[in-house]
Amino acid sequence: MIRQLIRSYILLVAVAILLFTVPVAFTLTAQLRDDTEDFVQREATTMALLLGNGNAGSCRALEEVVRAYERETHDRVEVTATGTCAPDIPAPVPDAALERALKDGHPTTDWGSDVIWGGELVITVPAEDRGRITGAVRIVFSTGNLTDRLWTIWGFRAGLAVAVLGVAALIGAVVARRLTRPLRQLNDMASRFSDGDLTARSPVEGPQETRTLARTLNQAGERLDTLIASQRIFVADASHQLRTPLTALRLSLDNIADGVDDEFVREDVELATAEVVRMSRLVNGLLVLARAEAKESAAEPLPLGDIVEERLSVWRPAAEERGVTIVFPAGAGGRPTVLASPGHLDQVLDNVLSNALEVSPDGGTITVRIDPGGAGAVLSVVDEGPGMTDVEKSRAFDRFWRGQGLTGRSGSGLGLAVVRQLVTDDGGTVTLQDAPGSGLWVVITLRASSRSGG
Repeated sequence: MIRQLIRSYILLVAVAILLFTVPVAFTLTAQLRDDTEDFVQREATTMALLLGNGNAGSCRALEEVVRAYERETHDRVEVTATGTCAPDIPAPVPDAALERALKDGHPTTDWGSDVIWGGELVITVPAEDRGRITGAVRIVFSTGNLTDRLWTIWGFRAGLAVAVLGVAALIGAVVARRLTRPLRQLNDMASRFSDGDLTARSPVEGPQETRTLARTLNQAGERLDTLIASQRIFVADASHQLRTPLTALRLSLDNIADGVDDEFVREDVELATAEVVRMSRLVNGLLVLARAEAKESAAEPLPLGDIVEERLSVWRPAAEERGVTIVFPAGAGGRPTVLASPGHLDQVLDNVLSNALEVSPDGGTITVRIDPGGAGAVLSVVDEGPGMTDVEKSRAFDRFWRGQGLTGRSGSGLGLAVVRQLVTDDGGTVTLQDAPGSGLWVVITLRASSRSGG
């Protein structure tokens, strides 16, 4: 919009310059041409009068006038000889203009071009003695100085037009930025909204229309922020309050199982206990997700390699019980420092490794790598499980969605949703790809810190 406003302003000024400056320049050019023609015509007429008198005094006066004129103007004067006056002045070359002047007695003017003028202005004036044409005077006027003056006129106006357009562009830029400032503020607010910052507000300033729009958007933002905050608080409180009765219910089921000898009852109790365990995981996932959406902490530089090694040391014993090997190549990707909120990377790795271990076959391998990636670092976790179809990958980040091969019957369907929320909050991205051969390849891109050591 700023560029369009500047172009419109410059176009308006350019049209104004074209309408007012160009006609003036044409008028000055025509006036310069007419004044020059009148001057040369007057000088030639004066010389023709001296030539037409025919006496010796007039003839000598003509020679003196011609010599003085040539010294002052450096132009060329040509005069035909008469019966009574043959001055020491070159005669003109016979041509149509000279013939017309001698035969018809009409003066002629030749600029050499119909558009502006040529290199010379040629004016031929007949000389008369008592009504009889006796000769002619021709002045060949060089238009070099006239052309220089013409270029001065047009050049000055062209330079002035460029300067005015430059000033107009500068003023237009200032005015356009001032006019569009409220719109840019509204756009910044909308961008922050799209990034999940519901606290974004726009200053109420500018024209009446933008002030009304800013107030409306600010009110909508406040209502939306209040509603979502209430929802998060409810989810967090409900999850927290449900943990205690679920723990008590599981303890009660364990006590019942210990005191029952009937195998059918024991089987039913074990099924109920498994559902309570799954519900506990679901409640814990909801609590983690609610805390992740709250954005309680700011991102800070964290050593990615150290965090990965610390979490792998926790998960390796569980993997060894299944015969699964977790591989983290030494020195892979260097030791980058990434921007993340404290605790986020730990939760991300726990959820991804838990899913990878769940689907890995006995004796399988889980590969964890850190690679450089543009302006950040890429954390990859590759398993050898059944993988996911394109449809499953498109839904894997949905809350409460459980893939048959990914989380099994005991999953809550919140693991990858939590992963995406935490990674997105830290300015990163997470995608799912097919691993070479078989399995799932989880690609997590994180922002690099300015203190990253590579």
